[in-house]
Amino acid sequence: MNIRFYIDPETGLPHIYEHEVDEEEVRDILRKPDDVQPSDRKSKIAFGQTSAGRYLCVVYLRDPEPHSFFVVTAYELRGNDLRAIRRRRRKKRGT
Repeated sequence: MNIRFYIDPETGLPHIYEHEVDEEEVRDILRKPDDVQPSDRKSKIAFGQTSAGRYLCVVYLRDPEPHSFFVVTAYELRGNDLRAIRRRRRKKRGT
Protein backbone atom coordinates (compact mmCIF):
# COMPACT_ATOMS: atom_id res chain seq x y z
CA MET A 1 0.00 0.00 0.00
CA ASN A 2 1.41 3.38 -1.03
CA ILE A 3 0.30 6.33 1.10
CA ARG A 4 1.14 9.99 0.56
CA PHE A 5 0.27 12.65 3.11
CA TYR A 6 -0.76 16.28 2.78
CA ILE A 7 2.21 18.34 3.95
CA ASP A 8 1.41 21.44 5.98
CA PRO A 9 3.17 24.34 4.22
CA GLU A 10 3.89 26.11 7.52
CA THR A 11 5.60 23.19 9.26
CA GLY A 12 6.76 21.06 6.35
CA LEU A 13 5.34 18.01 8.18
CA PRO A 14 2.31 15.81 7.48
CA HIS A 15 -0.89 17.55 8.56
CA ILE A 16 -1.91 14.50 10.60
CA TYR A 17 0.76 15.42 13.17
CA GLU A 18 -1.31 18.46 14.17
CA HIS A 19 -3.96 15.98 15.34
CA GLU A 20 -1.43 13.77 17.17
CA VAL A 21 -1.83 10.93 14.65
CA ASP A 22 1.11 9.11 13.06
CA GLU A 23 1.57 7.37 9.72
CA GLU A 24 1.31 3.83 11.12
CA GLU A 25 -2.06 4.59 12.71
CA VAL A 26 -3.34 5.80 9.34
CA ARG A 27 -2.07 2.58 7.72
CA ASP A 28 -3.95 0.55 10.36
CA ILE A 29 -7.22 2.24 9.43
CA LEU A 30 -6.75 2.10 5.66
CA ARG A 31 -5.77 -1.59 5.79
CA LYS A 32 -8.99 -2.60 7.54
CA PRO A 33 -11.53 0.19 8.01
CA ASP A 34 -14.70 -0.48 9.98
CA ASP A 35 -16.63 1.84 7.70
CA VAL A 36 -15.94 3.98 4.62
CA GLN A 37 -18.24 6.81 3.57
CA PRO A 38 -18.13 9.25 0.68
CA SER A 39 -17.26 12.82 1.57
CA ASP A 40 -17.10 16.09 -0.34
CA ARG A 41 -16.08 15.86 -3.97
CA LYS A 42 -13.91 12.79 -4.56
CA SER A 43 -12.66 12.21 -1.03
CA LYS A 44 -13.69 9.39 1.29
CA ILE A 45 -13.72 9.01 5.04
CA ALA A 46 -12.54 5.81 6.69
CA PHE A 47 -13.37 5.05 10.31
CA GLY A 48 -11.74 2.39 12.43
CA GLN A 49 -9.64 1.31 15.36
CA THR A 50 -5.84 1.24 15.35
CA SER A 51 -3.80 -1.68 16.66
CA ALA A 52 -3.16 0.47 19.76
CA GLY A 53 -6.92 0.83 20.34
CA ARG A 54 -7.51 4.42 19.22
CA TYR A 55 -10.55 5.17 17.06
CA LEU A 56 -9.67 7.41 14.12
CA CYS A 57 -11.26 9.14 11.18
CA VAL A 58 -9.07 9.32 8.04
CA VAL A 59 -9.98 11.64 5.14
CA TYR A 60 -8.33 10.52 1.90
CA LEU A 61 -8.44 10.41 -1.88
CA ARG A 62 -7.68 7.37 -4.02
CA ASP A 63 -4.55 7.84 -6.12
CA PRO A 64 -4.70 6.62 -9.74
CA GLU A 65 -2.29 3.76 -8.97
CA PRO A 66 -3.85 0.65 -7.39
CA HIS A 67 -3.61 0.47 -3.59
CA SER A 68 -2.45 4.10 -3.40
CA PHE A 69 -3.93 6.83 -1.22
CA PHE A 70 -3.45 10.54 -0.59
CA VAL A 71 -4.32 11.30 3.04
CA VAL A 72 -5.62 14.80 3.65
CA THR A 73 -6.08 14.56 7.41
CA ALA A 74 -6.77 12.14 10.26
CA TYR A 75 -7.96 12.68 13.81
CA GLU A 76 -9.12 10.78 16.87
CA LEU A 77 -12.86 10.28 17.22
CA ARG A 78 -14.49 11.64 20.37
CA GLY A 79 -17.95 12.20 21.81
CA ASN A 80 -20.94 11.33 19.64
CA ASP A 81 -18.75 10.28 16.70
CA LEU A 82 -16.91 7.77 18.88
CA ARG A 83 -20.17 6.39 20.31
CA ALA A 84 -21.56 5.97 16.79
CA ILE A 85 -18.56 4.00 15.47
CA ARG A 86 -18.57 1.75 18.55
CA ARG A 87 -22.28 1.12 18.07
CA ARG A 88 -21.70 0.17 14.40
CA ARG A 89 -18.89 -2.22 15.42
CA ARG A 90 -21.18 -3.96 17.92
CA LYS A 91 -23.91 -4.34 15.29
CA LYS A 92 -21.44 -5.88 12.81
CA ARG A 93 -20.27 -8.41 15.38
CA GLY A 94 -23.85 -9.28 16.30
CA THR A 95 -24.86 -10.26 12.76
